[in-house]
Amino acid sequence: MDRQLLYSGKSKDVFLINDGAYKGKYLLLFKDGATGYFQDGKPVFDPGYDTVVGEIPGKGAIACRFATYFFKLLQEKNIPSHYIETISDCEMVVEPAEALSLPPADPDLPGASPLMNLEFTWRNNATGSFWRRYPFVQPCKNTHKVVEAWTKGDVDVLITFEALEETGAMSRKEIEDSIRLVKDIAELVSNEFTAKGYHVLDGKFELGRLKSGDGRIVIIDEISPDVLRVCKGYTPNENGDCCIAKECAVTRVSDGKRTIKNKKQVPAAEFTSIFL
Repeated sequence: MDRQLLYSGKSKDVFLINDGAYKGKYLLLFKDGATGYFQDGKPVFDPGYDTVVGEIPGKGAIACRFATYFFKLLQEKNIPSHYIETISDCEMVVEPAEALSLPPADPDLPGASPLMNLEFTWRNNATGSFWRRYPFVQPCKNTHKVVEAWTKGDVDVLITFEALEETGAMSRKEIEDSIRLVKDIAELVSNEFTAKGYHVLDGKFELGRLKSGDGRIVIIDEISPDVLRVCKGYTPNENGDCCIAKECAVTRVSDGKRTIKNKKQVPAAEFTSIFL
């Protein structure tokens, strides 16, 4: 298969297929790189971080199979995505789509930069960067799948939906449709984990406009262990707040920086196998 590299990312490469049955489609190649942080000089893998700190052999194949499971489930539920077919352990064919982006209004202006693409986080519970930004909230409070938009890059930056509309990056209808889409997918993913005895704390999806048809906004990129934070032992009260948060959530402040860790958060290796 003749292919042309379009983009090389942290967890996958994207190619344009130039011949054969899938000519004109995109190929996703899942890689073994894993995000996280360094502690005492050693990498700690955590999908809530954006820096690649090492490789986990076989991770790409696992992520591909995991994504295939959920993309096929979305197809069954008539939830739109760019997925077409998985053709090997690490390779997936998808419909061409453009990430939600915007060029700079004045590219010659010093410091001007494009909006490259957007990610949408959703939160079942207050933890991670959500709690760090809103430390007045009880850790692991039920946040009802609140959706946030982030600019994706070397450093992810939170952007308000009002700003997306005002800048012309998205229309109000596109924003409303995207929030609804993210919540529908989050509900499906959360229910699948609940049925297996796990609880999803939060996750993130990337959306894009299909290049074919009317440019419908769908989920693109992946649904993989890299984009989900999962725990065991979630014990909700009548409001959905976790009753054991004080035993599980460990918060610290050092040099003005807040951190939060969940003792019952499970590594991806523990939960991926149940979907493969």
